Amino acid sequence: MFNAKKMNGLLVGTMGIIVIFMSSCAEVYRTPDVHALSYQHENIAIIPPTVSIAARKNIDAEAMKEQQRTESANFQREMQNWLLKRKMQRKIFVDIQDVETTNVKLRKAGYFDAQAMSPKELCDLLGVDAVIFSNYALSKPRIGGTIVPWFGGTSALWGSTNETTATIQLHDKQAEKIIWNYSDRVSGRVGSSPARLVDNLMRNASKKMPYSKYKRPAV
Repeated sequence: MFNAKKMNGLLVGTMGIIVIFMSSCAEVYRTPDVHALSYQHENIAIIPPTVSIAARKNIDAEAMKEQQRTESANFQREMQNWLLKRKMQRKIFVDIQDVETTNVKLRKAGYFDAQAMSPKELCDLLGVDAVIFSNYALSKPRIGGTIVPWFGGTSALWGSTNETTATIQLHDKQAEKIIWNYSDRVSGRVGSSPARLVDNLMRNASKKMPYSKYKRPAV
């Protein structure tokens, strides 16, 4: 006989295991002087994220590169939106350079033409105290030999997931080193927008960032 109560219990238990598994993926690194250094920051810049997409058969290499460039711009913009939202809520104290300004300066300096630049050089070029680097590794299902568009929920299939492994690093100009590193893995349905994935990622990362007003040292 079908036991609905037992089945509900199994589903709840399974969901609990999934939540625990996903929340345990996050890894955070902080230097001992992270708060002392971040307290000196007045403005930061978000460097265009590095995006990698799992290779698929019958996918043109140039089309894949274009997709990666598009996703990089999407993630950079959504990270900016998220940080500005938290600043408006008075939950962080640092200013965020507009990504359009950042990208114009990078383009003029040849950054997008494989011009190698250190984090300190980038800070000097952009006129900021620190830069945020990030890496997004995307897993996308393939339908009919093509990559499923990131936007357009009509292509989303229930039961299919798009897993994203992300790493966010904060490089300090003064110390010339990484002072904060956050790594996590989030999942969403095929067609989940960058805004949703970034929000899911940053919702947890925000509690660990050194820019929270609650972590700011007293003057």
